Amino acid sequence: MISPLLVTFSIYLVAVLLVGWLGYRATRDLSDYILGGRRLGSFVTALAAGASDMSGWLLMGLPGAVFLFGLSKVWIAIGLVIGAWLNWRFVAAKLRIYTERCNNALTLPDYFTNRFQDHSNILRIFTAITILIFFTFYCASGVVAAARLFEDMFNLPYETAIWVGAAATITYVFVGGFLAVSWMDTIQGSLMITALIMAPLMLVYANGGFAESFNILAASAAPLDLLVESAAANVASETPVVTPTHLSLFQNLDTIALISLIGWGLGYFGQPHILVRFMAAESAATIPKARRISITWMAFCLIGACSVGLFGAAYFGTHLDQAANVIKNSEVVFIETAKQLFNPWVAGFLLAAILAAVMSTLACQLLVCSSALTEDIYRTFLRKKASQKELLWFGRAMVFGIALCAIWIAATNTQSILTMVGYAWAGFGAAFGPIVLLSLSWKRMTRNGAIAGIIVGATTVIIWKAYGWLGLYEIIPGFLFATIAIITVSLMSKPPSSVITKKFEEVQTEFSKLKAR
Repeated sequence: MISPLLVTFSIYLVAVLLVGWLGYRATRDLSDYILGGRRLGSFVTALAAGASDMSGWLLMGLPGAVFLFGLSKVWIAIGLVIGAWLNWRFVAAKLRIYTERCNNALTLPDYFTNRFQDHSNILRIFTAITILIFFTFYCASGVVAAARLFEDMFNLPYETAIWVGAAATITYVFVGGFLAVSWMDTIQGSLMITALIMAPLMLVYANGGFAESFNILAASAAPLDLLVESAAANVASETPVVTPTHLSLFQNLDTIALISLIGWGLGYFGQPHILVRFMAAESAATIPKARRISITWMAFCLIGACSVGLFGAAYFGTHLDQAANVIKNSEVVFIETAKQLFNPWVAGFLLAAILAAVMSTLACQLLVCSSALTEDIYRTFLRKKASQKELLWFGRAMVFGIALCAIWIAATNTQSILTMVGYAWAGFGAAFGPIVLLSLSWKRMTRNGAIAGIIVGATTVIIWKAYGWLGLYEIIPGFLFATIAIITVSLMSKPPSSVITKKFEEVQTEFSKLKAR
């Protein structure tokens, strides 16, 4: 007899492929494939930006961290909400205006190159290489999340699950491009928020209500202690906070640890797969409405994810007979919640939300990598007169090639999903965040300053991560040193030309008019 869970899950996969085919029908050229022709409305822009941001770590990595360490990990979510709001408020609309004025820039390297009139294309090369390096690791984290989902759901060997999970995403990105990804992100964003509301509410109900849930977490209950300690045995990098400290926001957090968690918010300013959503908006006027939708969606999702980890610890701590998989890997707490507490038909719907989170981010990341190789390397240096059809199919081929690299990394991975995401997040935040902010707000910034920022930011993250100095999250020193490098080198360089300065002032004027509406 066919499992209801499998039927529901399969319906979702068929829907994904259908949207991919519709995206294929609507894709006419490279601009459509990598940026959707800049015709996304506010609602699609909002959910697409949110869904591409919240990858598998939202339903696996973050709940798993809260499951082990309690509310002290909520500071990650707090930092992310603050960073996302600031990104929407001070970057989104201005970047949308500036990229259109910079020869209708389709990619982040394209924007940097035109913003600073870098005819040597050195800045383009550094930007594209940085994107490829860090996105390969970021994509690998999505492949790992999908593999663990298929591994747990269908009892597949991890090596097989990697290929099955990756194939689902690769197919519809390869065929449909940006339009399919954006349309599907709207559906997937709705699916994710619904799942993250239903799952914690069911856990609370199973625990006997909110009061009983908090009583379990507040008491030093031996079964819960045993659960958390056993699960932590599979986490080599940290020691868990065992109950009753699960309800403490500051337990085992010193100043450096707190700054590191909140510092996740800095990453938003430099994430290419999020910034490209701003660039694809129908107009800058749609950004304010999109911001309100996106931040509201994001807040509900993060609260739901943290609640799954927290109330999941209470439930499985008092139901050890159902906790074997959670003990083995705390990042499957959402999966086990769906399987243990919901009807199989509903469980299939909830588990599809994990694949939705993985696919939405992985798809956008694959497209950004593909665009960097196609627009910024292939067409710029190898085939300047390539036809739109040739560029379109080269971009599709690059999606496949990058996916294979991510699969290889995922196959040899021993780190948690959140750790892998954290490294790539820091790399982009430090390498590109200061450049994006200063390029939109400082007239005196130069090309050499931008190059220095990329090199210093990326290098700092790589070195700091390797040595783990002070226990400080590598994005903090990376972002700081990159900012200092940009300002210092820019002031030492020849001032920007009058053409660059005039365009900057025009963008500021247009942005001021938009704010005055």
